[in-house]
Amino acid sequence: MKKLILVSMLYQTTDLVRTIAPELEGKTVTYIPTAGIAEEVEGMVEKETSTLESLGLTVDVLEVSTSSQEEIVDSLKRNDVIFVGGGNTFFLLQELRRSGADQILIREVEKGKLYIGESAGSIITCPDIGYCADMDSPEKAPDLTDYAGLNLVDFYIVPHIGNEEMGEAAEEAVEKYSSELELKAITDEQVILVEDSEVKVLK
Repeated sequence: MKKLILVSMLYQTTDLVRTIAPELEGKTVTYIPTAGIAEEVEGMVEKETSTLESLGLTVDVLEVSTSSQEEIVDSLKRNDVIFVGGGNTFFLLQELRRSGADQILIREVEKGKLYIGESAGSIITCPDIGYCADMDSPEKAPDLTDYAGLNLVDFYIVPHIGNEEMGEAAEEAVEKYSSELELKAITDEQVILVEDSEVKVLK
């Protein structure tokens, strides 16, 4: 069964995630921090690692922009869970494609491996990421030729509704695209749970 947990901010939803996935305790997770590199978020990897460990997970950091094909295949196949963190969605997509990690990731999730996405890591699962150009800078991914996402879900996630820094851009995206795309907008405290074709927004 395909299962995805999609959030705006993992550290603000850990109690909810723990309730949804109590089986995380004692498992290993591939943590892809690549989106954050483009935004140069200081201390992000350490903070995210600590949050994942608080869920009982053993963390294996996989920076796809600098890892070898062998390292990418080994990490994504070996570990029990995949977590893709926040940052610039366009840079993330560029590097997942360039490294080939996108296809391995899709196959693992389709086979039933739990996927947890945060912000950019959530948006990347959508059919296309072009709608988030007002929230992220496409210029940070100069080699990206199209915006087709991983297509793991059939809707479009807008994270950070109500967030002090990012909320305005999120609300503008909702206003701009709500008539043409099936949007699911969430606050930093909400979780979208996808189990096969069933989709729930939890808080």
